[in-house]
Amino acid sequence: MATTDRDYYELLGVGRSASEAEIKRAFRQLARELHPDVSDAPDAQDRFREVVEAYEVLSKTETRDLYDRYGHAGLRSGGFQSGHVDFGNLADLFSAFFGDDVMFGGRTGGRARGADLAAIVEIDLVEAAHGVTREVPFDAAVTCTRCGGDGAEPGSEITTCPTCGGSGRLQQVTRSVFGEFVRTQTCPTCAGSGRRIEQPCKECRGAGRVVEERTLPVEIPPGIHHGQRIRLSGAGHAGVVGGRAGDVYVEVQIRPDERFVREGDDIYATVDLTFTQAALGVTLAFPTLDGEEELELPPGTQPGEIVVLRGRGMPVLQRHGRGDQRILVNVLVPRHLNDEQRRLLREFDEHADDRTYGKSERLFEKLKSAFR
Repeated sequence: MATTDRDYYELLGVGRSASEAEIKRAFRQLARELHPDVSDAPDAQDRFREVVEAYEVLSKTETRDLYDRYGHAGLRSGGFQSGHVDFGNLADLFSAFFGDDVMFGGRTGGRARGADLAAIVEIDLVEAAHGVTREVPFDAAVTCTRCGGDGAEPGSEITTCPTCGGSGRLQQVTRSVFGEFVRTQTCPTCAGSGRRIEQPCKECRGAGRVVEERTLPVEIPPGIHHGQRIRLSGAGHAGVVGGRAGDVYVEVQIRPDERFVREGDDIYATVDLTFTQAALGVTLAFPTLDGEEELELPPGTQPGEIVVLRGRGMPVLQRHGRGDQRILVNVLVPRHLNDEQRRLLREFDEHADDRTYGKSERLFEKLKSAFR
């Protein structure tokens, strides 16, 4: 059952249209300020639990939608139960809400590898064609410089956990008519580290790591596709007690370009001609991935005709060669004519014959050729 009827958005200090990232960022900031390990305020623990409850609701799509529609009454009727998490330190806080791997690398004890993390970068289609280097920001757990990552105040003692004997896990054997069942769980005393810290580090509160914002340059190769990921080895969350850091996976998202449509390594575009330009021929400037070029269209260019610029499409990722740029010709037919224009067109039509128009390829055949 919810412990407070205060507005959850107000508790986190965000608007109702806040994104998932904004909600997480607001919670992290408040959690650092209000956690009992940090704040000396008499009401810090109660305020902290309210913030935790607000995050529990707003961080999940189902409960957030329910709360947005029906408020606290909707949550209660929907069976929402607050987690009532009792956080012993900041390490437990980050583990509970951002995964064990963030602060403990899976809590397996010893030099555990740090967790991987994900980031997103947006680029334009032209940048995807030529390659670009972008600075990508993300939050990562890094080794605490004060304690060197062992979580203990410099000069203090670290001993083996008496509960698990240094393994970081406890096993419980249950016997039944079907045999023995072994249940393994993280040691509650040492939180899986296998060690007992007599005096936690003042900087990281015993976690051995602190979360900070980092920015790394990411080289995006020419020809990359929307949604593909780039791996930055060893740039993720720091490992436990000197363990290897995780990796960063940067997802590349390519913004739509109003001039081009990409299909594989080919680029599609359209060009609008007046019916007189199509009949008489025209040379005009046309955009390509490499800048504007002169496009020469001969007299008698037909609507639906495909002009192919070989090798002017997207580069083939990590290989040689490029796709093509295919341009679909669209002929504009006048919608509004004055009397003089009508007279001239009628006069032209009177002098036209079968030779004037010639034999035209059917539109269906033209469209099929665009995909060959």
